[in-house]
Amino acid sequence: MENGNGHVSSSNQHTLAASISVSGVGIHTGQSVTMTLEPAEPNTGIVFQRVDLSGQPTVKADVDFVTETRRSTTLSNNGAEVSTVEHLLAALVGCEADNVLVKIDGPEVPILDGSSGPFVASLLKAGRKKQEAIKTWYTIDHNIFFTDDEKKVEMVAMPANEYRINTLIDFNSPVLGTQHAQLKDVKEFNEEIAPCRTFSFFHELEFLLKNNLIKGGDLNNAIVVVDKPVSDEQLDTLAKAFGKEKFAVTSEGYLNNLKLRFPNEPARHKLLDLVGDLALVGMPFKAHIIANRPGHASNVAFAKKIKEHIKKNRFKVNVPAYFPEKPPVHDVVEIEKILPHRYPFLLVDKIIEFSDTHIVGIKNVTYNEQFFQGHFPGNYVMPGVLQVEALAQCGGLLAIPKNTEDKYDTYFLKVDNCKFKQKVVPGDTLILKMELKNPIRRGICEMRGTIFVGSKIVCEADLTAQIVKRTNQ
Repeated sequence: MENGNGHVSSSNQHTLAASISVSGVGIHTGQSVTMTLEPAEPNTGIVFQRVDLSGQPTVKADVDFVTETRRSTTLSNNGAEVSTVEHLLAALVGCEADNVLVKIDGPEVPILDGSSGPFVASLLKAGRKKQEAIKTWYTIDHNIFFTDDEKKVEMVAMPANEYRINTLIDFNSPVLGTQHAQLKDVKEFNEEIAPCRTFSFFHELEFLLKNNLIKGGDLNNAIVVVDKPVSDEQLDTLAKAFGKEKFAVTSEGYLNNLKLRFPNEPARHKLLDLVGDLALVGMPFKAHIIANRPGHASNVAFAKKIKEHIKKNRFKVNVPAYFPEKPPVHDVVEIEKILPHRYPFLLVDKIIEFSDTHIVGIKNVTYNEQFFQGHFPGNYVMPGVLQVEALAQCGGLLAIPKNTEDKYDTYFLKVDNCKFKQKVVPGDTLILKMELKNPIRRGICEMRGTIFVGSKIVCEADLTAQIVKRTNQ
C-alpha cells in the first residue's frame, strides 16, 4: 500500500495492458519514426530499443546514459542513441507506467505537437496492467541542492510525503515575464501539464533555421515568443521556411501560429521537461522539488545528485517513518479488541501502517516497564525475547482474520535467523515491521520481522505462527 509515510512506501508496479504505436517526425533530425510501446517485465524500467540498427541495441532511461542536453535530452549506450526522450518519459510518469519497452526505428522520439499530450492519450488507450511486483518509492533525508550561478539556476529537492514540483521561469523577456507553474500531485499531470507545448524565441528560431537544426519543426509543435521587434521581411522569411502564407505577432507577443492552452503554458512546459528528465533518476522517489530557471543540462545534473543520494541511503529503504502527530490506523483500545494480550504483556501501543501484506506498529519503551525491575537493574535493557514477542503480537494483528465475530489466537511455531543488533533501553520508540513472506495457508503464517529505533535496525527475525480459532469464546 502507498502510504506517503516516510522513507519508503510500496505499491504494485505497472506495465502496459497492450502494445501501442506512435509515429511522427523528430524535431531536430526531421526523420520520420515509428515507436511501438510494449509491456515489459517487472523491474525493467523504461528501455529504448533501436530496432533499425544491427543487433537492435538497447539503452535504459537512466541518467547514467545521458550524453547530450543542449536542446533536448539524449541517451546513448551499446551503440543505441535516442534523443528528445523527455516528453515521452514525462507521459510515462504521468500515467504511472513503470516497465515499458520502447521500440523505435530512428534516432529521435517524434515531437508530435511539442507536448506530452499525444503520448498520454496513447498510453491511456493502451491501459495499465498491475504486476505482481512491489513498486518501492524512495524518499530523501535532507534537502538536496543544485545551483548554476552562470545560468542563474537554483534547484532543491526537499523531503516530502508526495511528489510535488514548483517551477519558475524568468528569461528577462518582456513577453514571458516571470512565470510559475506547479504540480501538486502526479495525478494532475495528464490534464494540467501534459498538453503544454515547447516554446522558442523568434530570434532563436531564425538561428536554428539558418543552421538547419530544426528539420522537423512545422510550427504546429512550438509556441514562438516574439520579445524583440521583427520586420515584415523576417516574418515572410519564416512563413516561406515553414510553407505558410503569412505570420503576424499577437498583442501578447506570440507568433499567431497557435493559441496558448494556458496563460503560463511556457512555465508548465518547463515543468513537463523537468518531470521527464527527473524520470532518469531511474527509481521512483517522493520529494518536493522547487526549480528556478530549469533546463535540460541542469535537470540532468540535478537528477544525478538525487540518484547518488538515494543509492547512498538505500540501506534505509525499509525504514518506516513515524510521525507521532498522525492519527494511528489502530490505537491500543482497538488492538485490545483483536489481540488476547493485556497488561503487562501487551507490547504494541498502536498501528501506523496496515496493508494485506505488511503492518507497522509502535512500542514505546519506558522506565516503568515491569521487566526492568529484574532485567539488569541499573543497566536497563529490554530482553531480546520480549522484542521478538512484540514483533509476534504485531504480526498477529496482520494475520488474524478481520470482519468476523470469531476470536483467534496466534501461536509461535518457529523463529529463524533471529539477530539482535543493538540494545533497547528506556526512552526508545520501537518501530515494529512485519511483512508476509508467503500467502497464509491453512492458518500457517510466515513473516519477516524487523524492529527499528530511528533508522537503525535493532532486531530482525523470520517468524512462523499458527492462527487458531478459539473454541471457548
